[in-house]
Amino acid sequence: MDDTFTVFKASKHCNVSSKTIINWIDAGHINAYKTVGGHRRIKKPDLEKFMRKQGIPIPNVEIKDKRKRILVVDDDPIIVETIVQALEEDERDYDVISASDGFEAGLQVNHFHPHLMILDIMMPDIKGNEVCRKVKSNEHTRDTKIIVLSAYLDEEKFKEMKAHGADICFSKPLPLPQLKDEVARLLELK
Repeated sequence: MDDTFTVFKASKHCNVSSKTIINWIDAGHINAYKTVGGHRRIKKPDLEKFMRKQGIPIPNVEIKDKRKRILVVDDDPIIVETIVQALEEDERDYDVISASDGFEAGLQVNHFHPHLMILDIMMPDIKGNEVCRKVKSNEHTRDTKIIVLSAYLDEEKFKEMKAHGADICFSKPLPLPQLKDEVARLLELK
């Protein structure tokens, strides 16, 4: 995985903005692929081939990725895409991935080790309170911040979610600027 770049890591490697990398990919100048979650990834040889062609100096030192990792869990692909895109374009430059069900969320928590989860608690295969309980009871993931979103819950259910470990609960639809503010606040970046 060390030879695969995120858009952010590629931008640091080339000393340009993330938007410039996206424009180069969209224009077909850099070969890239998209993950299942819709995130662009660039293989190091493809990026460096482009850099040599353009005369962009290739750094000798690897860039260490110290970004905050966020996992978005929702079975609605439109909501996932909207939240992921908003967070990927945020100036704090988060590393964002998504999961569409509880099983995938469990795998991603163990593999990706997110600093924060944005969780829809009404998914067909697993209940949000169970996800919160499992994340918060595991010594390796208990510090993960959890933002719960739901279109169907009342204040009583939100209290129950907080008892299971949710840090904040919101009703959908939550305006993206407010969600981004809460993410930054929970990650102590604001």
